[in-house]
Amino acid sequence: MRCGPGTAPYEKSLRQLKSGDGAAAADGDAGCRYLVSISYNRGLGNRVIAIVSAFLYAVLTERALLVAPYNGDVAALFCEPFPGTTWLLPDGRRFPLRRLRDLAGKSRESLGTLLKSNAGGNGTSSWSGRPPPYVYLNLDGSADYHDKLFYCDEQQRLLRGVPWLLMKTDSYLVPGLFLVPSLRGELERMFPEKDAVFHHLSRYLLHPANAVWHAITAYHRDHLAGAGQLVGIQIRVYHEETPPVSQVVLDQVLSCARRENLLPDAGTTTNTSSSHQAVLVTSLSSWYYEKIRDELGGGVHQPSHEGLQRMGDTAHDMRALSEMYLLSTCDALLTTGFSTFGYVAQGLAGERPWLMPRRPVWDKEPATEVPEPPCARAASPEPCFHSPSYYDCAARRNYEDIGKAVPYIRRCEDVSWGIQLVNGSSHW
Repeated sequence: MRCGPGTAPYEKSLRQLKSGDGAAAADGDAGCRYLVSISYNRGLGNRVIAIVSAFLYAVLTERALLVAPYNGDVAALFCEPFPGTTWLLPDGRRFPLRRLRDLAGKSRESLGTLLKSNAGGNGTSSWSGRPPPYVYLNLDGSADYHDKLFYCDEQQRLLRGVPWLLMKTDSYLVPGLFLVPSLRGELERMFPEKDAVFHHLSRYLLHPANAVWHAITAYHRDHLAGAGQLVGIQIRVYHEETPPVSQVVLDQVLSCARRENLLPDAGTTTNTSSSHQAVLVTSLSSWYYEKIRDELGGGVHQPSHEGLQRMGDTAHDMRALSEMYLLSTCDALLTTGFSTFGYVAQGLAGERPWLMPRRPVWDKEPATEVPEPPCARAASPEPCFHSPSYYDCAARRNYEDIGKAVPYIRRCEDVSWGIQLVNGSSHW
């Protein structure tokens, strides 16, 4: 590609970035602008939805996407998506900006900080002089009011002249992009089915690396391919898995599955007859798999049980990615609320899951009894955006009802303060 690493325009942009000449980079004859997605110490689900969000924003704003890997994870997990170039930000001293992962909301290069300093804190400004050579977009859960002005047209116009944008997030930003009037028209043309956005983006962008794809296909062939119907159960526990906590989670899973007729009768599951169901369980613990298998008498499968989530462990993430894709092959999904692992699986599948509500990790006390109802059919396969802006930029006040502003955006079932794209169809 014309702007990718190794090309003359890229090398020129690097020199201009190193010199700090943002105006020359923005106005030069190369015409290349860049968005760097910064991967950092988060779970794989968070990193996947962040990369997908960055890709869509890069397409909308005509920027070349580069991904700053976390411990080499991107190259080990995914094939290069763009022919003739790389999406990996070259490592080492070739890139003039060091310690990208140390950037935070209070960094002087962040959009929020620049808006405060340039506009006396009211967030309405043009650059005082030349545009900066780069701007850091702090869009993770720590983003404050000024950071979230990113979702306003005024700030989007401001960012157009900046040659390098550095985006750090652990969220699915896409619903927020639909709230930006200057982006909405193109997004509506691109995605007539609003609940298929992640499905199409991920299927286009994310191609598992050979080793991961081999693990997916081999496990599916050996354990799941003979089933007439495949039920996927994704269990994520956010508190210490003491016996009382584990039992409540198990009871919730079984209560939901029985209520919705997702599980076969005890003793009828088998992997030898295509007329019967098989059950795929994904969890860090093997305890749930064993209990469900004992309940059903067979036909239950669990590819791995890592015990703990291992941040930065590439082999661990390869197994996690395999299980996301295996879940996406299921005919029915039961997923854990608030879990980005589950979001990726249901989005890849393009299927509305049965969603089990779960208290978030910062709640000090886990649930002591099964909620009623134990689960509900999700309105959409789309991931929930956990940290949106509720600020109506045009009216300069918070939305009274965000659903009335954009009819295909609603509050998430599993995260009351989050927002989600909905449409009404169940699969593609």
